[in-house]
Amino acid sequence: MTDMRRFNASGLAVFQAFLDSCTTESPRPYPVSALIDPVYSEPVEADVTLEAREFATRFDLAAYLDERFEVAGYRPPRTDTGIWAWIGCFYFRAICPTSSRGELRPGALPRWIPLSADWRRYYRHLVAGPYSIYRAHRDNPRRALALLCQKPGRPGDLVEQLASRQEIVTNPALLSFATNWFVDLETGAQRRVANSRERAERAA
Repeated sequence: MTDMRRFNASGLAVFQAFLDSCTTESPRPYPVSALIDPVYSEPVEADVTLEAREFATRFDLAAYLDERFEVAGYRPPRTDTGIWAWIGCFYFRAICPTSSRGELRPGALPRWIPLSADWRRYYRHLVAGPYSIYRAHRDNPRRALALLCQKPGRPGDLVEQLASRQEIVTNPALLSFATNWFVDLETGAQRRVANSRERAERAA
């Protein structure tokens, strides 16, 4: 288990430089030392510990974080970019997509360093996005499976179309409808028809 920390400005810069380098012929080494080095990060206000592990779905990732935060009696602020970027870096090797040749494909920067002031792009963060959706439906998080059943690093078109609309994400009835429409509730898997952007837009 590792004590959760928060990136400072230097840590965010190091993480961003690493992400930018992933698309070049000479990617930088994964900045594992920045996670614990006081030059780049600082402790958070609570005793939160996280396990280095993998997650099958966005739901599993969000549920795990919610459980760890509850144990510590802590709820990270949505706008704390340093915390969410740190968690994204901590789980980078577990959730970052790769090519068929094993090359890292981290995608756009907001997937790892959240844009807290813009909900339409904040949801793209691969950790803060699913956690926020899970928390919004904590009384019955499975109603949000339409936005949480995907692999952590590959949200897909359905999440792209629906999660950017806060009026859908925070509406239990609408999200339940989307889940019933797009998810096989027996297996918890996204139905193949949900890969169609046209159908996602129709449900929205």
